[in-house]
This record gives sequence, C-alpha cells and structure tokens, in this order.
Amino acid sequence: MISIKSEREIEKMREASRIVALAHEEIRKAIRVGMTTKEIDDITERVFKENGANPSCKGYPRGSKNPFPAASCISVNDEIIHGIPGDRVLQDGDLVCIDLVADKDGYHGDATRCYVVGRGSKLALKLVEVAERSFWAGVEQIKAGARLSDISHAIQEYVEKNGFSVVKEYQGHGIGTSMHEEPGVPNYGKPGRGPRLAAGMTLAIEPMINSGSPDILELGDGWTVITADGGLSAHYENTVLVTKDGAEVLTIL
Repeated sequence: MISIKSEREIEKMREASRIVALAHEEIRKAIRVGMTTKEIDDITERVFKENGANPSCKGYPRGSKNPFPAASCISVNDEIIHGIPGDRVLQDGDLVCIDLVADKDGYHGDATRCYVVGRGSKLALKLVEVAERSFWAGVEQIKAGARLSDISHAIQEYVEKNGFSVVKEYQGHGIGTSMHEEPGVPNYGKPGRGPRLAAGMTLAIEPMINSGSPDILELGDGWTVITADGGLSAHYENTVLVTKDGAEVLTIL
C-alpha cells in the first residue's frame, strides 16, 4: 500500500530530510584525500546526534544476524552501494558515494551524494554529473496523475544517451515511517506504467549507474555490491514529495 502523507507527516519528513542535508554539507566541506571512510561516518553520527536524529542504516535490519554496522553507506570506485566505512584511506582520484538516512521522530529522510576527491579522471567526473542529472530528468516527470514509470524511463533514457548503464537489481522506494516503503522506483522501464502519482507521496529516487556493464557482484560481507567488470559506479539520491503541480525535493538545503 502506498502511503499518502498528511501535512503533519510532511513537516516531520522535511525535518528528517533537512538533517540529512546538513550532514551532507558537513561532509562536502570535509572530504579530502587522506581521509578514512570511518572519519566520514563519524561526521554523520555527530551531525545526526546534534540534531536529535538517529542513523536509520545502523543496525538495519533489526533482528538480523548481519545488521549494517555503520551510520552511513560509503561506496568507493567500483562499489555501487552499501559500502561499509572503515580504515580505508581515500586516494587521489577516488570516486566516493555517500548514502545517508536519518530517523527523526519516527520519520526518515534519505539522500546520496558522490564526490571525486583530488584530481579525478574525466570519466569519473562525467559519471557523477550524469548520475545527478538523470535524477533531475526523472523529477521533471513528477506531478499528480503521472505514472511512476515515467520517472524510471526518463532516468534510463538520460543515462544511456550519455553512454552509461543503469543498475537494474536495485531501485528507489517510497519512504516515510519506514526507510523502505511502497512503491519501488526502478531506474529503467517503459513510460506510462505503474501506479499514478498522487500529491502527498514521498519517494526516494536514486539512480545508480555504471561506467561499463550494468552487471553486479555481491561481496562476502553480505552488504557491499560492486560492478562485475571493475568499472566505476555513481549514485545520486534525494527524498522527494509529490505535489499537485510537480515535486518538492526535501533533502536539499
């Protein structure tokens, strides 16, 4: 069942999303060559705590034998999603994608940003740019009455037009009192399909794109997903509110 948020719920989601955006801004200012991914995770923990929020990813899923151990997912170079922060030191030219989810008063905000640290390759810089622009291509399709797959199609079309591939095994999702709600939001597909969008829906839209093959591999830690061919991957995401006439992006300050 797809949840339609009340004005009260939307305000709570705005606050959770604002905290995610604040953490991303702190990371943007701090990220550098020589930094460890654990140091980035520490920034996330601090900003969330200062603003009365909890990291939704840490300990997820509850009751699992292998819960995610950190506040942030930090994926480097060929890692697509769910990279685990640790002692890894960022090197000149690394492509680093940081996925943050905050829980404030039982409502979640979710956003991902990618950075090329130091002197990045033209390929890495273009991949990051296309991931972000494909998100906005999808958002342009949003308005009450549109079909969900209109978002998916626009993302895929933009990515492939620029010579990259879309990861199909993972997708965006509804978001609210749960980190993952209905509906799923694929990053590919034909337009004019799926449920109609309605004002009050909240979606985490998140293109995940690869520089080469779309094929993936899952590592033995049970979380990290990498490109099968060793190519680069980029990921861009925001929490978005469907409005009568369009969309409001909640995770941008």
